[in-house]
Amino acid sequence: MEPDVLRKKALDLLARREHSALELEKKLLKGGAGREAVDELLTDLADNGWQSDQRFAEQYLQSRINKGWGSRKISAELEQRGVSERIIRECLLNSETDWVELARKVREKKFGHDLPQDWNEKSRQMRFLQQRGFDPEDIRTAMKEE
Repeated sequence: MEPDVLRKKALDLLARREHSALELEKKLLKGGAGREAVDELLTDLADNGWQSDQRFAEQYLQSRINKGWGSRKISAELEQRGVSERIIRECLLNSETDWVELARKVREKKFGHDLPQDWNEKSRQMRFLQQRGFDPEDIRTAMKEE
């Protein structure tokens, strides 16, 4: 693939939404580009500020918080997309998200305001929050009376 065509394709992808370097690499390689050309282009895009794993992680984190996902699930998904642990940790610390409050809101949206009284229902709601990626301690705190 011609370098100009490859650059245009990468910039078109980045114009639609932020991509991690790994996502962009996979898409470009899938399109038939050579490994060396893709590596060179990714370095150039990062050096010029057109592609940033930090920016991608911040936007991804916020979009998942808005969907009611917990920090564990968000972290795992960012790792799958090739974002470094350092960037993930930094983004989570800088997000200023009250994970307990978010878990409480997600639980209330799904199950209503009243906390469950029997153990089976409480377990079901806790499993739901766990599947959403919330930390066990945050779940326990969110399931207590205020």
